[in-house]
Amino acid sequence: MSNASPMPVTQSKPTRVMVQPCQSVVGEIRPPGSKSITNRALICAAMARGVSHLTGVLDSEDTTVMVQAWQQLGLNVEWRRDHAELSIVGCGGVFPKDHGDFFIANSGTTIRFLTAALASGKGQFKIHGVPRMHQRPIEDLLDGLRQLGADVQSLNHEFPNCPPVHLAARGLSGGKSKVAGNVSSQFLSGLMMAAPYAQANVELVIDGELVSKPYVDMTAAVMKSFGVTIQEVVNEQQECSGYVIQAPTSYQAIDYSIEPDASAASYFFAAAALTGGRVRVLGLSKNALQGDVGFVEVLRKMGCEVTYGDNWIEVSGSARHGIDINMNAISDTVQTLAAVSLFVEGPTTIRGVEHNRHKETDRIGDLATELRRLGAQVEEFQDGLRIIPQKLNPAEIHTYHDHRMAMSMALVGLRQEGVWILDPKCTEKTYPKFFEDLGRITNQVPVYDF
Repeated sequence: MSNASPMPVTQSKPTRVMVQPCQSVVGEIRPPGSKSITNRALICAAMARGVSHLTGVLDSEDTTVMVQAWQQLGLNVEWRRDHAELSIVGCGGVFPKDHGDFFIANSGTTIRFLTAALASGKGQFKIHGVPRMHQRPIEDLLDGLRQLGADVQSLNHEFPNCPPVHLAARGLSGGKSKVAGNVSSQFLSGLMMAAPYAQANVELVIDGELVSKPYVDMTAAVMKSFGVTIQEVVNEQQECSGYVIQAPTSYQAIDYSIEPDASAASYFFAAAALTGGRVRVLGLSKNALQGDVGFVEVLRKMGCEVTYGDNWIEVSGSARHGIDINMNAISDTVQTLAAVSLFVEGPTTIRGVEHNRHKETDRIGDLATELRRLGAQVEEFQDGLRIIPQKLNPAEIHTYHDHRMAMSMALVGLRQEGVWILDPKCTEKTYPKFFEDLGRITNQVPVYDF
């Protein structure tokens, strides 16, 4: 390929990238800060009284649009990107500006958390994003806010349960709100973080199965760090059935350290599993806030060894055999598991992730398409898929503007020659330097095509 280059140039962006096969991957790495924690901390810090200082802040598209929204609202934010540090002067729940038109790209956390936060204040606000964002359901969040007294509606005539969203914010009255738990845990998280600014206590009742509960636990932990009392309600089966948040109250400014991104760490753990290597991820532990650290236990079930330290987790050895597993709690690592499953003995069946169809792309249907493009046999069902390893072939992998599709499928190239990843810049959503870091730990330079 005459226009292939081993390094990207700053004047243009590559149209595709190839990660080449390598021997055992051995090394250690500290991924950038967690997107999930960063955007939760930004909500709490922005709504708090006083000046908060955040460290380990992720610099990505998703976090940038969140910061820009608060700046548009008149908050003073100092972001030292080179040091992953950010200071923000909180508004105490009273926005300096009572109007705004916010573009949030394709950031699900931003539109869901910000919509709820804005509903707790006063003003006229519109929130919109890229075309795919306008196909991602948000009605369950809007309905939950309406039950708390919000005036919020979709402006989308083609997909009336999706963004853009308009808010005639007048504060939240409080009381009881029932929210569906089976589409996105971010709906519940958004309501939880806005609830302290209601006029009375808020009881959030989960309707149906709650997907990705570790992310809700993360929300509760971040809220508590910023000084808000939250009580989990359990049913007779000792399962979480809702939350009670005392209101009115306010977050208090603090110094807050953000963990490395556990979802991002999954790619490096998988690199060890695919090559029979040994990779240590720094900054994470078994007690991390992020449920996605549980991905290493999935790899253990496939034959890898897992070792925990006080401030690191290490995966070594090869994944050898397929498994049948419910990935509901760690659904952002499904695509990573899919890449590993292509090179083991026997099929891998992934269940419990129907909500993945409503992410940046349909992460079940589109994943199945790309795995078949590589030569795998795939059986797709509504809440997951079954992957049966076959002899693979070179392929161009479509990424659907989905950062996780790009990063996970790039791992296939560690074992299979000729795997090109289209639109690699889509990783800027959460991990702009992913291919640089992957190249560093694999001791090779990814090949870019311009």
